Amino acid sequence: MTWPLLSTVTFLPLVGVLFILLFIREDSELAKRNIRMVALWTTIITFAVSLLIWKDFDPRTADFQFVERGEWIGAGIAYHMGVDGISMFFVLLTTFLMPICILASWDAIETRVKEYMIAFLAMETLMIGVFCALDVVLFYLFFEAGLIPMFLIIGVWGGQRRIYATFKFFLYTLLGSVLMLLAILALYLKAGTTDIPTLIQLAGEGKLYAADVQKWLWLAFFASFAVKVPMWPVHTWLPDAHVEAPTAGSVILAGVLLKMGGYGFLRFSIPMFPEASAYFTPLVFALSVVAVIYTSLVALMQEDMKKLIAYSSVAHMGFVTIGIFTFTAAGLQGGILQMLSHGIVSGALFLCVGVVYDRLHTREIARYGGLVKNMPKYAFVFMVFTMATIGLPGTSGFVGEFLILLGAFKVSTWVAALACTGIILGAAYSLWLYRRVVFGTLTRDELKKMVDLSPREIAIFAPLLLVVFWMGVWPDPFLKVMQVSVDNLIEQHLAALETAKKLAGM
Repeated sequence: MTWPLLSTVTFLPLVGVLFILLFIREDSELAKRNIRMVALWTTIITFAVSLLIWKDFDPRTADFQFVERGEWIGAGIAYHMGVDGISMFFVLLTTFLMPICILASWDAIETRVKEYMIAFLAMETLMIGVFCALDVVLFYLFFEAGLIPMFLIIGVWGGQRRIYATFKFFLYTLLGSVLMLLAILALYLKAGTTDIPTLIQLAGEGKLYAADVQKWLWLAFFASFAVKVPMWPVHTWLPDAHVEAPTAGSVILAGVLLKMGGYGFLRFSIPMFPEASAYFTPLVFALSVVAVIYTSLVALMQEDMKKLIAYSSVAHMGFVTIGIFTFTAAGLQGGILQMLSHGIVSGALFLCVGVVYDRLHTREIARYGGLVKNMPKYAFVFMVFTMATIGLPGTSGFVGEFLILLGAFKVSTWVAALACTGIILGAAYSLWLYRRVVFGTLTRDELKKMVDLSPREIAIFAPLLLVVFWMGVWPDPFLKVMQVSVDNLIEQHLAALETAKKLAGM
């Protein structure tokens, strides 16, 4: 394919932004409906075009595909785009969730609809750019710029404590990213380029930095990615951001933004700093195990539905970081699959909360009960996603967790055993939430008046249900695409460690 497919997918949402800005000016109900339709069709077309990446992707090679390169700033800094088996599915995850977010906001957002839809479309471009960028400066630009629309979405359309939540979110992520910028400057001064494939090659040959310097650079990147994941103890911004964000904001925050941290480990930390990655693996395991157990216990004590799901996200991403740093094929594939599954399942759970919040305007768990009697369709949908977040066989959550634990057992039985406690605790808080909301007696009049899922809400949940079962029953299409890239990453890592040993022995 000769036309720039990745640039088209990345910048197509901005066409919708221009259309909304240039052609829809008045603030009538008809104008609001037109804005929603433009945003919806823009995201649907973007998703349709992004499927061509999967259609034409060659899973037999670990090379970057659909590569685009052009002069940008000069002096070794270029506009360089491409995807491999690791990054491709994150692009598809982003384009898949965006139409769902627009539909979820259809009736929920009534004020400043124009600005809201523009913020979402701009954020789609920036998120896709993160996963396609093959230049560190370009990656950093997309990575940081994504903070701005998310800041506005929570700060303008969020809950009562939205200003506090947005500033906490912004300051946490910006502080980590400043350290990453310093590390990028160090890489550029050493290599004379910010080209990611070139930097990975130089690191593999032992020509980038010695182990002592690697550790400092690794920690600088880790500061940014750990906040984004988020890992314990820099996770405290996430529950506040989720609680205050509008429903669609929570979906995109859990579904895509958290994945940028895990993706960063795969694209930068492991291949560029192999010795430091091996050195700090026990630290990552320790923080991940604490995250899995501690945040699961905290989730058990929550009274707010969104806060419970937010803490469960920290626990699930703890599994991901365990899988990534096992440096085994099973662990890495499990980590990537778990990120994809978590993006779908946690996004769906936030949508489930949004459904009942739109009807009763409260997220307090104690206010609900007995909804199965007058909302059976909702009870079924909520049940499927609850089972998926627990990791029930046949759902997407099972395959990722199983592969992660398989990889962890090969490296450390203690890490695997402690991670398993997170599965038990996860079942406890998830089933407790489901029982309190769906079962019990339907006593309050306000609950009796709640109506079941509307056709629009069914249209939102249907594709999510299909993907959850598809990934759970037949994960092979996903694993096949990422396998060669994962194997190549492990080979590069092991070869780089061997090269470092030889150089140290000289």
